[in-house]
Amino acid sequence: MTKKLFPLSKVYGLIEPGPVVLVTTTRKGRANIMTMSWHMMIDFEPPILGCVISNRNYTFDIVKATRECVINIPTVELAEKVVGCGNTSGRKTDKFRTFGLTQASASCISAPIIDECYANLECKVVDGKMVAKYNLFILEVLKAWVDPANKDPRTIHHRGRDAFMVAGEAIKLPSKMK
Repeated sequence: MTKKLFPLSKVYGLIEPGPVVLVTTTRKGRANIMTMSWHMMIDFEPPILGCVISNRNYTFDIVKATRECVINIPTVELAEKVVGCGNTSGRKTDKFRTFGLTQASASCISAPIIDECYANLECKVVDGKMVAKYNLFILEVLKAWVDPANKDPRTIHHRGRDAFMVAGEAIKLPSKMK
């Protein structure tokens, strides 16, 4: 097979980390939503996640100050709202109202969950040592919620710029993982 050189600026699209998510925060009585696709699992139990939030984003200062957020996992039905949230700053816009999303109370943190999302992960920051250098927050999932009616969630995945893909057919293969 003949291969061609691939631009380093596009590598992200080859190894995207997982579904596009909506990060919700609240500070001083004001809730916000940020679209994020730079995240990763770090550990199983307790579930530990890493997420990169640019220090230019409104959400960065909120997470840094409150040390909590909710990772909301939308499905393809919310794709246009997800992209809309990503293209809008929360500094002056109420994204819940603008995009018609419903805030619901989380059980153990102040940040709200997005009711329309398939899953919601209530998180607290457990390690901020890499925030200054990499904008990388390490989060522990305190509570996780899923919609039991959605047996096959079709999540969306960012491939770079305006390119997305939808999770497809689920397959099962033998695994020795527990």
